[in-house]
Amino acid sequence: MDLLVAINKRHSVRAFKPDPVPQDILKKIVEGALRSPSASNSQPWEFAVVSGAKLEEIKQAYIESSTKMPVLDIPIPFQYPEPWLSRRAAVQAGVLEKLGVAREDKQKRAEWGQFGFKLWGAPSCIYIMIESAFHHADGGTNMWNLFDCGLVAQDIMLLATEHGLGTIPAIIPVLYPDIQRRVLDLPASKLMVLGIPIGYADDKNPANQFRTSREPLDKVARFYA
Repeated sequence: MDLLVAINKRHSVRAFKPDPVPQDILKKIVEGALRSPSASNSQPWEFAVVSGAKLEEIKQAYIESSTKMPVLDIPIPFQYPEPWLSRRAAVQAGVLEKLGVAREDKQKRAEWGQFGFKLWGAPSCIYIMIESAFHHADGGTNMWNLFDCGLVAQDIMLLATEHGLGTIPAIIPVLYPDIQRRVLDLPASKLMVLGIPIGYADDKNPANQFRTSREPLDKVARFYA
């Protein structure tokens, strides 16, 4: 697949078919992404690729924890300033509009939120992790770890696109990282950065008809010569 085609074809999938993704394809995708660049070739990423009964156990535990405050390993602001707040709000509004859910319909909005805790029905999830000792090395916080994880996440999603799979890079799968550490028997030093639910997109679900917009080039880039 042409690279630009893959970049434009990739989008956040918010409803998956239950069909399992073959393990050999998941391995090819993650292995291919290992060529992603990283600061000083540090390769800080680690992966937990979860499917089947283990993923269902995680989903159920997330549903049971959904009323609790998140305890993310990597903090994220929940109050965005402008213009970023408007961009974020447009995503939620756009998806709910496609689903036909009215702003005042609290029940349907809550059900949609619960669907997110079920990873939108994805049969697999690729969790990206980093080691705490490296993330907090030399008395500070090594933010390059997170930049590197972003690079490998993009390559994972582009490779998934090439294999006819859908993905969504999301914070929701790592809101309660102690659950993954418990279910997957991971040490406390493994920090959950991001979850990438992966599977075959359910194109009949109206949520997948929504596409986010992008700012025009002349608004975000300056060229100098």
